[in-house]
Amino acid sequence: MQSIIEVRGLGKRVADATGELTILDDVNFSAQAGETLAIVGASGSGKSTLLGILAGLDTPSTGTVRLDDTDLFALDEDGRAVFRQAKLGFVFQSFQLLAHLTAVENVMLPLELRGEPNARAKAQAQAMLERVGLASRLKHYPKYLSGGEQQRVALARAFVTEPPLLFADEPTGSLDAATGEAVMQLMFALNRERGSTLVLVTHDGKIAARCGRTVTMAAGRLTEQLSREALCA
Repeated sequence: MQSIIEVRGLGKRVADATGELTILDDVNFSAQAGETLAIVGASGSGKSTLLGILAGLDTPSTGTVRLDDTDLFALDEDGRAVFRQAKLGFVFQSFQLLAHLTAVENVMLPLELRGEPNARAKAQAQAMLERVGLASRLKHYPKYLSGGEQQRVALARAFVTEPPLLFADEPTGSLDAATGEAVMQLMFALNRERGSTLVLVTHDGKIAARCGRTVTMAAGRLTEQLSREALCA
């Protein structure tokens, strides 16, 4: 089976006051279509940088990333933006909703960017918000939504285009434990329904244990790879 994600020799270095700082060092891994993969590690280990590069939001110093048989960094910045619109959903810790748009308008946005007619985009966005339990919040602006509601809007926005790849960066980091648990249950349920490949950055071992595989980042290197069975043993 061909991998939907192929990462080979990935490195990221930046200059700081003391010289050159290595953030990622020779990272290699792959993931199959429909797989759920957790990236865990301490703060500063490079896991969020890795996710940003996978999404084409940052660029590597060395190495290659192939997503759905596309060499991501053979594309220019505009090409990567087009690829993201077509293939990726992203869930951020800080929600990243647009304050001047209502819940339904936030969820419509990626559909409109893909050229969907307004009426069709609105219908799809409304259906997705109903699926995440926000049918009564369609016209609410983010400031009038709780943190959990905002993250559910963000989930609806990520899934509404039915992307083959979904990336999530500490999606419960801004939520209390109970709300975070509800959001994670919803995210995994949506992922199962739509069959996307999920790559999840988290510091929470319980969340990681729900994924089929876990890779651990330490000092910019991928140090171990465990199955769910090994995590739960």
